[in-house]
Amino acid sequence: MSRPPVRTASPGAMRFSLLGPLTARIDGREVPLGPRKQRLVLATLLARPNTPVPVDVLTDVVWPDDPPRTARKNLQVYVSAARALIGPAGSDGRERVVHGCGGYLLRVAEGELDTLRFGALARAGREAAERGDLPGAARLLRQALDLWEGPPLNDLRDSAGVAEEAGRLEARCLTVFEDWAEAEIELGRAAVAVDGLRDLVERHPLRERLRAAWMNSLHQSGRQAEALAVYDDYRQLMARELGLEPSPAMTALYRAMLGRGREARRPAAERPGPVVLPAGPGAFAGFRDELRDLLAVLGGGEGRAVVVSGPAGAGKSALAVRAARLLADRFPDGRVLVRVRGEDGTPRDRADVLAEAVRLCGAAGTAAGGPDAARADGPAASADALADVWQAWLARRRALIVLDDVPDEASVRGLLPRSGACSVLVTARGQLPGLAPVHRIALPALADGEALELLGKLIGAGRLRTDPAAALRIVRACGGLPLAVEVSGMRLAVLRHLPLAEYADRLDDPAGALDELVAGDVSVRRRIASGWQDLADGDRRVLARLAELVDDGGFTLDRAAAALDCGERAAIRAVESLIDAGAVTSPAGEVTAHAALYEVPRLLGLFARDRAGG
Repeated sequence: MSRPPVRTASPGAMRFSLLGPLTARIDGREVPLGPRKQRLVLATLLARPNTPVPVDVLTDVVWPDDPPRTARKNLQVYVSAARALIGPAGSDGRERVVHGCGGYLLRVAEGELDTLRFGALARAGREAAERGDLPGAARLLRQALDLWEGPPLNDLRDSAGVAEEAGRLEARCLTVFEDWAEAEIELGRAAVAVDGLRDLVERHPLRERLRAAWMNSLHQSGRQAEALAVYDDYRQLMARELGLEPSPAMTALYRAMLGRGREARRPAAERPGPVVLPAGPGAFAGFRDELRDLLAVLGGGEGRAVVVSGPAGAGKSALAVRAARLLADRFPDGRVLVRVRGEDGTPRDRADVLAEAVRLCGAAGTAAGGPDAARADGPAASADALADVWQAWLARRRALIVLDDVPDEASVRGLLPRSGACSVLVTARGQLPGLAPVHRIALPALADGEALELLGKLIGAGRLRTDPAAALRIVRACGGLPLAVEVSGMRLAVLRHLPLAEYADRLDDPAGALDELVAGDVSVRRRIASGWQDLADGDRRVLARLAELVDDGGFTLDRAAAALDCGERAAIRAVESLIDAGAVTSPAGEVTAHAALYEVPRLLGLFARDRAGG
């Protein structure tokens, strides 16, 4: 009988995190951990939980070059201060930090420290794999990986001692990722691991186990040429860097793939359904939690519906396509994207959208089986006849339909499955409150780190490091809007001579920011203008007035009422109408209307102010 993977601490217990920046929380409230040297001491104690850490080790971490004569006394002060911050006793009532002949020891329970939870889940996953429970192993190992919030102790790694501890944690993570990827590949779900394996191979090019897993995942996904190219790149790298050949096991894997040709294990049906998805973006970053949410909901059962909402340029379509590609094993009868707007951003006729869906999925003549069905995709077909054909096809399939850029609820009512195992993923600027029941995911702006990651993929990490402060100014001037960050990266990739600081200055100028966000035929202003046209005339007037508050970073209901020169009820209705339309953001958690801080995305605010002034 296997042991439970994690023992959760009692309510109100301390939670420590090393898998990302060093943090400590009580009841979800983050505890300030004091000055840097104090945090270095706490990080070192937590990196070796329930184990005495010698004073000399702590001294080397805090003062690597020239420790002061008062180092031991200073350490006592830092430990005492840390004890006061995190509490004198642990969940078991014993002293939290103790000092003995072996050094300082920090007592922490398994459910209180993310590295201990990570280790417990990883062990449970490996035990499940040894028992032959591959689905359970994959689930537990994925739970372990999901605890990671970024490079461990990334705020303290300029200390060599902490960097060494962080390196050990990263090595453990790599091993668990390899375990997870191999379990998914064995289950026939290689697509979920391909992108992560590629990213890790780029960072650890000589790690053979990662390479082998990446080759297997590509090959199982039907991408044999790419799988063989991975081996060839590795062989050349080994010869160039180490003067060695790949191991016999790696070579045998390569020869086996050559012998099997394009054959790969496929978990889908005997005759795979249509896959009509656009190419994903060249660079993708952020939305990891939202992607996991999407995969969990759509992959967790039959007949699911999800609405992904966000302003124009928020990355909704890219996220939807990424999720659809990763869900190949769950939808063997097809994954098809249908655009509900035309190229100019105007809504398409519902009959045209239905006709395209019927055509792309091959539903005409097969779903209903009669002569009317065979003629349903003709030019004279009515929307009702097309809807009947479409619904008959959906009822007998397990497919994922992505309805992209939906303007309103009426545009998709005939397209949503009425029964059966098909699922639908809707992307929309507004939240489409009239659609129910659906699972809703509202895309936030990219966090600074995510936006910098996206910018770095476009201009190169080296250039990003030349002026990190200017790079941060650029992504913040973009308001965390993925399209704006992507356009900035495309411009800077061409204008190699342009200093990042100079481009940041241009974006900081409210009068010229939108003019700078153009790369070829991709224009942020044009995309925002399309969203502006979706708004009712009254909403546009309200947004233009609220946009005057954008420089302050947000506004309360009282400030909105003052700006609109109206009463409280009218202000609430006006603001909530813009929230429904995706033009104003509100807090994710529950909070009263008066206490909430609302925001107009920066670039939308600049556009609205420009329209109001014009």
